[in-house]
Amino acid sequence: MIRLGSGRLDRIVAVGAHCDDIAIGAGGTLLTMCLARPGVRVDALVLSGGGSEREQEERAALAAFCPGADLRLSVDKLPDGRFPAHWEEAKAAVEELRERTEPDLVLAPRTDDAHQDHRGLAKLMTTAFRDHLVLGYEIVKWDGDLGRPAAYQPLTGQIAERKVRLLQEHYPSQRHRPWYDREAFLGLARIRGIESHARYAEAFAVTKLTLDLGD
Repeated sequence: MIRLGSGRLDRIVAVGAHCDDIAIGAGGTLLTMCLARPGVRVDALVLSGGGSEREQEERAALAAFCPGADLRLSVDKLPDGRFPAHWEEAKAAVEELRERTEPDLVLAPRTDDAHQDHRGLAKLMTTAFRDHLVLGYEIVKWDGDLGRPAAYQPLTGQIAERKVRLLQEHYPSQRHRPWYDREAFLGLARIRGIESHARYAEAFAVTKLTLDLGD
């Protein structure tokens, strides 16, 4: 397996269309980075769920997924499933996020995600953060849109189990969904682990990557 290091990561941006997107798509990666780099700054933006029980879930969950980090979370109130009709508001939220941080890494949805909210946010991120490494995370769902990822973050067994446990603990409003269970999350992590010669992993799409191999 080919490995490229990222260098020092002091600032991370993580965005989601809905509360729980970031944790499902990149929760293990966040745990890995935050445990390895105490004090790392994480600027997180979620476009929907503000003012509801879901915002309370998200704040508690991301605090658990980013232990020891300087976490700065904003949760907006865009209507779930209606982001295309609220493009200007979504764009303004992403641009405001861009103005306040200069991240070393951006975690966002994939640009080819089947959910219109995820896909719309992903397209905004690659235009607002043009000169940054943007990794597009995947979210298992009914649509069956999982593809062949280009990048992997291996997860230890302990991190993978911790991710699944935190998802179950912190998002009780989602437990009724037929796909929201331990088998789905750990099963996908195991498959991505097989693909990356690890026990478990999270996988990401990369739209553009500039190499610096001369040093």
